[in-house]
Amino acid sequence: MHKIIQTTLMAALLAGTAAWATDNPATAKEAEAMVKKGVAFIKANGKDKGYAAIGDKDNKDFHDRDLYLAVHKLDGTAVAHGTNEKMVGKNFMEMKDIDGKEYIKERVDFAKTKTSFWTDYKFPNPLTKKIEAKTSYCERLDDTVVCGGVYKK
Repeated sequence: MHKIIQTTLMAALLAGTAAWATDNPATAKEAEAMVKKGVAFIKANGKDKGYAAIGDKDNKDFHDRDLYLAVHKLDGTAVAHGTNEKMVGKNFMEMKDIDGKEYIKERVDFAKTKTSFWTDYKFPNPLTKKIEAKTSYCERLDDTVVCGGVYKK
């Protein structure tokens, strides 16, 4: 009986947490701060540790509600992704959102001429599982671009 109550309470807590996160999405200011934290972490700890930390879903420094980081080389290859480790090592230069926008190509093009910028596209929200309008803050770091995005409501 105790195990049933414990399981029911845990399920309610997780459902409440998911609802809170969906009702309280991350802000643009939080995305910018997380990208800056990610860039600083990579600079201080090296690419291997930095990319591993970004890919670690339990690392709260780089995962907050619907906000996470992604890092791409300037050739479009993903080197770190906060919600889908299967993306790492694949080239997404020609990847298009639902409207046909090549948003990774846009990031790379911007990163070649700017040290920081915002870009808009549509992408699946990891909390709602729906494709939603998103804006990402990005910073160039050496031969990569580090981005963190928020979903527009």
